[in-house]
Amino acid sequence: MTPAIFGLSGLVLTDAERGFFREVDPAGYILFGRNIDSPAQVRALTDALRAIHGRDHLLVTIDQEGGRVQRMKDPVWPYYPPGGAFDRLYDTAPASAIEAARASAQAMGMDLAQAGIAMTHAPVLDVRQPGAHDVIGDRALGSEPKRVAALGRAVLDGLARAGVAGTIKHMPGHGRSMVDTHKELPTVTATAEELEWDLVPFRQLAAQAPSGMTGHLVFTAWDKANPATLSPIVIEQVIRGSIGFDGLLFTDDLDMEALTGTVPERAARAIAAGCDLALNCWAKMDDMVGIAKVLPALPPKGHERLERALRVDRSKSAGESQAGLLARRDALLALAEPA
Repeated sequence: MTPAIFGLSGLVLTDAERGFFREVDPAGYILFGRNIDSPAQVRALTDALRAIHGRDHLLVTIDQEGGRVQRMKDPVWPYYPPGGAFDRLYDTAPASAIEAARASAQAMGMDLAQAGIAMTHAPVLDVRQPGAHDVIGDRALGSEPKRVAALGRAVLDGLARAGVAGTIKHMPGHGRSMVDTHKELPTVTATAEELEWDLVPFRQLAAQAPSGMTGHLVFTAWDKANPATLSPIVIEQVIRGSIGFDGLLFTDDLDMEALTGTVPERAARAIAAGCDLALNCWAKMDDMVGIAKVLPALPPKGHERLERALRVDRSKSAGESQAGLLARRDALLALAEPA
């Protein structure tokens, strides 16, 4: 198995994609808006991927957070609010905010499960910092670590109730970035003591989260030469060590301009640094072929983490309807609206 997550070019698989995916056996896939039209079409696409590999439990993922990061969009699917909506409610009614976040995530998870999607790359556990770039912004669940952890735990729980795995991101923290990592490499100069603030939510949810994602940021307190995604120091000493995360570790998208070198070179460096899976989103065949050529096979520990990530505990599922969950969420969020 190739330790990579690949994107798809369109609404259906091309013959070239089918042949390539069958040959290199990637660990999984990620869907974007270009792959999504209707519930029946998305289900057919994910069924086609499972047919290639001959396994029902295939890691098909998506970036479905809510707010501006929502690939399955309204009006075909419900609109989901960003993390900031639950943060605002938490100011006045913490328990209501936690329940609203859980209900919203469970409803979202129902959409994903019906589409044959096993995992969404949410919740965002980055602690929002004043004056930082808006690349995180209202995607964050708050600016206080324990609040972020409480709401993030509710999101993971809600997704699991729907049979979908979540991903905590972007480790070890993206809240201090002063630039957009899609376009530039941020350098964070906070001290190790100051960065303890950013690690709190990840530490608190490390045991519950089935998977996590790195961020493309340089943290001078830990490694002045390499962004976290490519840093053995950050991955082994901070993410695996200080945070204590032993789940499936994805890179953030390797096509982002924060990184340098060819995409296959970036993938090779990330896997060598300690990431389990290289995330390549844009379905460029040359890049995918190059990645498959340079990466070693997924090792036994990676297989174990992958299998663990796909085992979602649905024991708390209450059998609620999606309409009921959305109505409860909206009633609770209304409590934060001005009178």
